[in-house]
Amino acid sequence: MTISRAPRPPGEGGEAPGRSGDRAAAALALCREKGIALTPSRRRILEILAIEGRPLGAYEMIDRVALATGKRPAPISIYRALDFLLESNLIHRLTSRNAYLACGHGHAAREPIVFLICETCGEVVEATSHELNGSLAGLVEKAQFSPRATVMEVAGRCRTCAIA
Repeated sequence: MTISRAPRPPGEGGEAPGRSGDRAAAALALCREKGIALTPSRRRILEILAIEGRPLGAYEMIDRVALATGKRPAPISIYRALDFLLESNLIHRLTSRNAYLACGHGHAAREPIVFLICETCGEVVEATSHELNGSLAGLVEKAQFSPRATVMEVAGRCRTCAIA
């Protein structure tokens, strides 16, 4: 099983300083490894998502880009960049929140992903499992279905919030 945690927002027990830069560097290294050339706009969005470390909506992305560049981008340019990053498996979309999150690790494109989302603090855990992959592969084959993506979201309370 592979687990990757997105940190809590600042002031709520989030990551130690410096870790966000590590995630951004890892995301860019994954691009190089996959041979994905990023335009400056796509790179900026990937870096913002990696540094933020939490799900962001498209309009939050517009605000972050405006802060970084001094120019407010058109929503369509943000959505196009997000679509490219999604198709390249560099980010994920949390449907329940209509938000985007940098990929926590370089998993296979068709590997099932489970997001464990804390409804109290907002922590998001990205997990994959060989057992889950095998079970879903059998189910899909039996149903003669060809999935485009396998993403599940489980809402609840993280360990820290459940104790509090």
